[in-house]
Amino acid sequence: MAERVRLWTRWPMIVWLAATWVLLWGDLTLANVLAGLVLGALVMVLLPMPRVGFDGRPWLPGIVVLVVRFFVDVIMASVQVAKKALAFGQHPRAAVIRVRLRSHSDLLLTITAQLCSLVPGSIIVEAHRLSGTLYVHVFDVDDAGGIDGARAHALEIERRVIYALATDEEIAEAGLPPRRRLLRRRSQEVSA
Repeated sequence: MAERVRLWTRWPMIVWLAATWVLLWGDLTLANVLAGLVLGALVMVLLPMPRVGFDGRPWLPGIVVLVVRFFVDVIMASVQVAKKALAFGQHPRAAVIRVRLRSHSDLLLTITAQLCSLVPGSIIVEAHRLSGTLYVHVFDVDDAGGIDGARAHALEIERRVIYALATDEEIAEAGLPPRRRLLRRRSQEVSA
């Protein structure tokens, strides 16, 4: 009975797996949808994924900053990569850099790694969960402001993720100022 209840709570994943099944077959039929649902349920029962614990505290201003700055980063990096691709005779100076993150949360490390990889010109080559270290391949170190600039950009992405999703304790553990101090500082900048 407990297995059925747990399967019922995972219906969004079963639907997602069924949709993937239909897309792979490329034909939307009742048989494909039913087969996808059955296979999705079997996958969830036979190959259960461990639950990812999330004790964070989503903060709307932080989430807005994270999303807006992510889109700005994607646009700016796309322009830089396009310029470099169209500039004949110039060869980008690539590098793999090590970035030790401040957070010890697996979820925050994963989100940071995904956001870094989605920005054109950088991709995560390796992530060490135990040490909280990302190895980032940077397309052109000179455009990224050198090795220190590329490392600072990855840490800035992590900072935004922490402020958007972490608990107050995780923020303090990362050595960042509390959220309320950020709000006070911004309100003082606006009033000045």
